[in-house]
Amino acid sequence: MSEGGTYTLLIERTEDGTLEVGALGSLSFPSGWYAYTGSALGSGGFSRVDRHERVAAGDHDVRHWHVDYLLGAPGTRLDHVVRSAGVDIECAVADAVAGSRVREFGSSDCDCESHLAFHPDRTTLLDAVDRAHRSNR
Repeated sequence: MSEGGTYTLLIERTEDGTLEVGALGSLSFPSGWYAYTGSALGSGGFSRVDRHERVAAGDHDVRHWHVDYLLGAPGTRLDHVVRSAGVDIECAVADAVAGSRVREFGSSDCDCESHLAFHPDRTTLLDAVDRAHRSNR
Protein backbone atom coordinates (compact mmCIF):
# COMPACT_ATOMS: atom_id res chain seq x y z
CA MET A 1 0.00 0.00 0.00
CA SER A 2 1.28 3.44 -0.93
CA GLU A 3 1.05 6.21 1.64
CA GLY A 4 -1.51 8.80 0.74
CA GLY A 5 -2.73 12.09 2.10
CA THR A 6 -3.87 15.43 0.73
CA TYR A 7 -2.58 17.10 -2.41
CA THR A 8 -3.03 20.32 -4.34
CA LEU A 9 -2.41 20.59 -8.07
CA LEU A 10 -1.24 23.93 -9.42
CA ILE A 11 -2.72 24.22 -12.91
CA GLU A 12 -2.19 26.85 -15.58
CA ARG A 13 -4.80 27.79 -18.17
CA THR A 14 -3.03 29.48 -21.06
CA GLU A 15 -6.23 30.48 -22.83
CA ASP A 16 -9.76 31.51 -21.94
CA GLY A 17 -12.46 29.00 -22.66
CA THR A 18 -15.59 27.16 -21.70
CA LEU A 19 -15.29 23.50 -20.76
CA GLU A 20 -17.86 20.76 -20.22
CA VAL A 21 -17.26 19.42 -16.71
CA GLY A 22 -19.38 16.31 -16.25
CA ALA A 23 -22.56 16.92 -14.27
CA LEU A 24 -21.52 20.55 -13.61
CA GLY A 25 -22.09 21.34 -17.30
CA SER A 26 -20.41 24.21 -19.16
CA LEU A 27 -18.07 26.31 -17.04
CA SER A 28 -15.96 29.29 -18.00
CA PHE A 29 -12.23 29.04 -17.26
CA PRO A 30 -10.30 32.26 -17.87
CA SER A 31 -6.57 32.07 -18.43
CA GLY A 32 -4.56 32.15 -15.22
CA TRP A 33 -3.74 29.83 -12.34
CA TYR A 34 -5.88 27.25 -10.56
CA ALA A 35 -5.31 25.26 -7.38
CA TYR A 36 -7.24 22.00 -7.10
CA THR A 37 -7.14 20.23 -3.72
CA GLY A 38 -7.98 16.56 -3.40
CA SER A 39 -7.38 13.56 -1.20
CA ALA A 40 -5.51 10.36 -1.93
CA LEU A 41 -6.33 8.32 1.15
CA GLY A 42 -7.37 5.06 -0.47
CA SER A 43 -5.26 1.96 -1.01
CA GLY A 44 -3.47 3.51 -4.00
CA GLY A 45 -2.32 6.54 -2.03
CA PHE A 46 -0.67 9.23 -4.12
CA SER A 47 -0.99 7.10 -7.28
CA ARG A 48 -4.07 9.27 -7.85
CA VAL A 49 -1.69 12.19 -8.47
CA ASP A 50 0.18 10.03 -11.00
CA ARG A 51 -3.14 9.45 -12.76
CA HIS A 52 -3.82 13.21 -12.84
CA GLU A 53 -0.38 13.71 -14.38
CA ARG A 54 -1.18 11.14 -17.10
CA VAL A 55 -4.48 12.91 -17.88
CA ALA A 56 -2.66 16.26 -18.12
CA ALA A 57 -0.03 14.73 -20.42
CA GLY A 58 -2.73 13.28 -22.71
CA ASP A 59 -1.80 9.69 -21.83
CA HIS A 60 -5.12 8.86 -20.10
CA ASP A 61 -8.51 9.79 -21.54
CA VAL A 62 -10.97 8.62 -18.88
CA ARG A 63 -12.76 11.52 -17.17
CA HIS A 64 -13.84 10.41 -13.71
CA TRP A 65 -13.36 13.47 -11.48
CA HIS A 66 -14.16 17.13 -12.20
CA VAL A 67 -10.45 17.95 -12.37
CA ASP A 68 -9.98 15.41 -15.20
CA TYR A 69 -12.04 17.65 -17.50
CA LEU A 70 -9.82 20.61 -16.71
CA LEU A 71 -6.52 18.72 -16.88
CA GLY A 72 -7.40 17.05 -20.17
CA ALA A 73 -8.45 20.26 -21.93
CA PRO A 74 -6.34 22.03 -24.54
CA GLY A 75 -4.69 25.12 -23.09
CA THR A 76 -4.25 23.51 -19.66
CA ARG A 77 -0.95 22.54 -18.07
CA LEU A 78 -0.17 20.85 -14.75
CA ASP A 79 2.62 22.94 -13.23
CA HIS A 80 3.28 21.72 -9.68
CA VAL A 81 2.00 19.37 -6.95
CA VAL A 82 2.06 20.03 -3.20
CA ARG A 83 1.55 16.93 -1.01
CA SER A 84 0.87 16.46 2.69
CA ALA A 85 1.42 12.79 3.45
CA GLY A 86 -0.60 10.89 6.01
CA VAL A 87 -3.17 13.59 6.75
CA ASP A 88 -6.79 14.18 5.75
CA ILE A 89 -6.84 17.98 5.41
CA GLU A 90 -8.49 18.28 1.99
CA CYS A 91 -11.38 20.55 2.99
CA ALA A 92 -9.28 22.70 5.35
CA VAL A 93 -6.67 23.30 2.64
CA ALA A 94 -9.26 23.94 -0.10
CA ASP A 95 -10.99 26.47 2.15
CA ALA A 96 -7.74 28.23 3.12
CA VAL A 97 -6.35 28.77 -0.39
CA ALA A 98 -6.72 32.38 -1.54
CA GLY A 99 -8.55 33.15 -4.75
CA SER A 100 -11.97 33.08 -6.30
CA ARG A 101 -13.84 29.78 -6.37
CA VAL A 102 -15.29 27.69 -9.18
CA ARG A 103 -18.53 26.73 -7.42
CA GLU A 104 -19.12 23.05 -6.62
CA PHE A 105 -15.94 21.97 -8.44
CA GLY A 106 -14.49 18.88 -6.76
CA SER A 107 -16.70 19.20 -3.71
CA SER A 108 -19.68 16.99 -4.49
CA ASP A 109 -18.88 14.73 -1.51
CA CYS A 110 -18.53 17.45 1.15
CA ASP A 111 -20.05 20.77 2.26
CA CYS A 112 -17.31 22.98 0.78
CA GLU A 113 -18.15 25.66 -1.77
CA SER A 114 -15.39 24.34 -4.02
CA HIS A 115 -12.03 22.59 -4.11
CA LEU A 116 -10.82 24.72 -7.04
CA ALA A 117 -9.49 28.24 -6.55
CA PHE A 118 -8.47 30.70 -9.27
CA HIS A 119 -5.89 33.45 -9.10
CA PRO A 120 -4.27 35.35 -11.98
CA ASP A 121 -0.81 35.22 -10.33
CA ARG A 122 1.17 31.96 -9.93
CA THR A 123 3.39 33.12 -7.07
CA THR A 124 0.47 34.40 -4.99
CA LEU A 125 -1.49 31.19 -5.49
CA LEU A 126 1.44 28.84 -4.83
CA ASP A 127 2.32 30.76 -1.64
CA ALA A 128 -1.29 30.40 -0.48
CA VAL A 129 -1.25 26.66 -1.23
CA ASP A 130 2.03 26.14 0.63
CA ARG A 131 0.73 28.10 3.65
CA ALA A 132 -2.55 26.18 3.67
CA HIS A 133 -0.76 22.82 3.67
CA ARG A 134 1.75 23.86 6.37
CA SER A 135 -0.83 25.36 8.71
CA ASN A 136 -3.19 22.37 8.52
CA ARG A 137 -0.72 19.48 8.96
